[in-house]
Amino acid sequence: MQIAQKNFYKKLLGRAGEKLAVDFLKKKGFKILKTNYKTVVGEIDIIAQDKEYIVFIEVKTRSSDNYGLPREAVDRKKQEKYYKTATFYLQKEKKTDANCRFDVVEIENGQINHIFNAFGV
Repeated sequence: MQIAQKNFYKKLLGRAGEKLAVDFLKKKGFKILKTNYKTVVGEIDIIAQDKEYIVFIEVKTRSSDNYGLPREAVDRKKQEKYYKTATFYLQKEKKTDANCRFDVVEIENGQINHIFNAFGV
């Protein structure tokens, strides 16, 4: 597979996974505040409200486990970037005193696993 085709496939797979995650979270009672929130600091896949928490959610989608579990791709560097981007969001929205958490939604072959409070920084 050519590199351009492979990148296009990964992008499509990622977008499909994010849509699945949004639908899944809505069914669980989450209020979706933002999707694909981009700043100069970084990007957050989904920002949602879950009761008293603002939740910053990384979605990782895989079609196979050839490259490990989806959650394993959320390494320390990615977590730090998420934290900085979340801080930027909270300051911009004047919600710096909000209760927050960082979740990961991993999707592999259509199976969804929601990891609450997956990491803290």
